[in-house]
Parts: sequence; structure tokens; C-alpha cells
Amino acid sequence: MIKEKLLLVTALAVISAGCTDTARPVAQSNNAAPSTPDRSQTAIAHGPETKPAAPYANKSAGETGKWSASGDPIDTKDLDTAVMSAEKALAGKPSDDKLKKALADAFYKRAVALTDARQYASAIGDYRRTLKHDPSNADAKEWVDKIIMIYGSLNKQAPKEGEEPPPLPFKKA
Repeated sequence: MIKEKLLLVTALAVISAGCTDTARPVAQSNNAAPSTPDRSQTAIAHGPETKPAAPYANKSAGETGKWSASGDPIDTKDLDTAVMSAEKALAGKPSDDKLKKALADAFYKRAVALTDARQYASAIGDYRRTLKHDPSNADAKEWVDKIIMIYGSLNKQAPKEGEEPPPLPFKKA
């Protein structure tokens, strides 16, 4: 419980530090008609009023959306393989509760890894997929609520179901 609270506080601090839209003063000089040569004038730097969100692409489904992932890129190859394997097994027996649970567990493990890498927008998708296949998973439900709370505390809306971006691409060094 203490570890979760520490993680939550750290996540809030990191997200809030990286999500500031505060205007910053920019020095300007007016060479045409200086009123007092000792004083420099300042103005507030302005950017676009609304920043377009970076789209993501789920190539297999041909989808696009407004969310982009952030955080640290991590290698999810083994976790992705486990998810695909569990999806394939469940496709053969869609009513098998053990296979549903195995798929939910695979999604949950990848979601935890994404959460640890601060890829919250991507992680919430896997937590939601966990709950789709295992609605009794209290930890996944708790994490969905925590991530939504984090976004809310930043006055931002969390990705809606189906709008979650894929994990950041990982490049080996």
C-alpha cells in the first residue's frame, strides 16, 4: 500500500511537472523608438491556443486517435507475445473461463509494466482489457480509477475506452 501511494505521488509530480502550459516572458527590443534606453520591454510568449494532439495508429485495425503515449519506452516484446498467444487460445474456445483469465492476466502484466514506465495512457487500455476478460480483477479496477484521478488532478481528460495509444516504440541501444 505504501509503495502504491509513493508511486501515485511520484506519478502526479512527474506528470504535473511535464504538463505546464504557463506562458513565459520573452525580452523584446524596440529599436525604432526607445523610450528609455536602460529598460528592456517584455512580452508574454504565445503559442497556439490549442495544440493538436498527436495521432496514434493501430495498424492492424486502421484506427487513428488523439492520444499519444508518454513515459519511458520499454521492451514489451515478451508481454506482447503472451497477449497474442492468450488471444489465439481464447479465439479457439471463446467460452473457456480459464483462457479468459489467462488473457486478462497477460493484459494485466503488460499494464503493470507500462505503469512502471509511466506510460499511463497506454496502461489504462490494458487495465480496461483486463477487466473486459476478468471483471473481478480489483487491482485493474483500482489502477483505472487511479489513472483517471491523475488525469483529473491535472485538469485533463483520460483517454476514453478505445482511444488509448499503443506503447511507445522501443529501440535497442
